[in-house]
Amino acid sequence: MKAFNEKVIEDFRATKGKMTGQMEGRGILLLTTTGARTGKERTAVLGYGRAGDRLVVIASDNGAPSAPGWDRNLLKRRIATVEVGPDRFKVRAVTAGPDEREELSKAVPYLQQQQGLTTRELPIVVLERR
Repeated sequence: MKAFNEKVIEDFRATKGKMTGQMEGRGILLLTTTGARTGKERTAVLGYGRAGDRLVVIASDNGAPSAPGWDRNLLKRRIATVEVGPDRFKVRAVTAGPDEREELSKAVPYLQQQQGLTTRELPIVVLERR
């Protein structure tokens, strides 16, 4: 999976987000966080939705029993970099509270499918442009 993601990142940047092949037409973004322990930058490929001006992602890791590394990184350092299409900008990440989940889940229609893969409640993370 790591090699696949590295190839997607390379292709995304080379085409300014105009993906081809099996990734064509998918709404993906690149999220670069700073490692909570290492301090090194890490880039993840994520599906996303929009809620107004905000980007919405879920910390699923394809239903893994624990949260993905990027989510743990954001818990320590809320500021990250997002690439959407040709645009690259800073964001501040906020984990949605219980009162926001229902509304924000509309932005990520695959949430229920991913939630069915695990017993932990998948965090909904809102990325607000800075």
